[in-house]
Amino acid sequence: MTEMEKYRIFDNELEKLTERVRKMSHLVEEQVSNAILALNSCDMELAQHVIENDNKVDKLDVKIDKLCQKIFALQQPVATDLRYIISSLKINNDLERIGDHAVNIAKRIDGVCDYTYLSKELGIDVVANKTVMMYKDVDQLIKTHNMVLADDIFKNAVEIKENCHQISEKIIEEMMKQKEIIVVATNIMIIVNLLERIAGYSTNIAESITFVVEGIIIKHQKKTENQ
Repeated sequence: MTEMEKYRIFDNELEKLTERVRKMSHLVEEQVSNAILALNSCDMELAQHVIENDNKVDKLDVKIDKLCQKIFALQQPVATDLRYIISSLKINNDLERIGDHAVNIAKRIDGVCDYTYLSKELGIDVVANKTVMMYKDVDQLIKTHNMVLADDIFKNAVEIKENCHQISEKIIEEMMKQKEIIVVATNIMIIVNLLERIAGYSTNIAESITFVVEGIIIKHQKKTENQ
């Protein structure tokens, strides 16, 4: 096999990897959007659809991992290509986690539907919708590498986390006032925690794309800035 043929195969594998990561991101975007829609409308049929679709996300997750392993084994990438493949592995892992969290939200919906008034009072729908919009930016960032979106994700993730902490404090207060809502309040707290985790993984993805595009690791820089 000539060097030209090797490069052609390598380019084809990289293109396939890009397509699969984008497909994974789109699948997860559907999962998050549908889980939040089901949560806000108490649509149990849609919630079940999210749960059943988890298998598609898991299968694609495995395909991406195997493709990255194949590229490492056969092509021995270096420099920019190596950075891209390593980041793709991490992004894929973060996407799979976000997909899992969407499923876990869907599984909790039945436990909160009888107390929709409480969810509204706490502002669960507001922070949930913010999470959907933030993840749409994640999906677009993966497709376009537009770093303006990365900045928006960092900012929105911080806001979502703050909102989640505020809601958790309110839930604890309500649990102390109304002992009969302990079970539903526990489910709400779990959902809020899952929303916060989605924000965290979204930040991870934005950091990974920053590494791909600019070649810098910003994770510890951001921690230093926040101290």
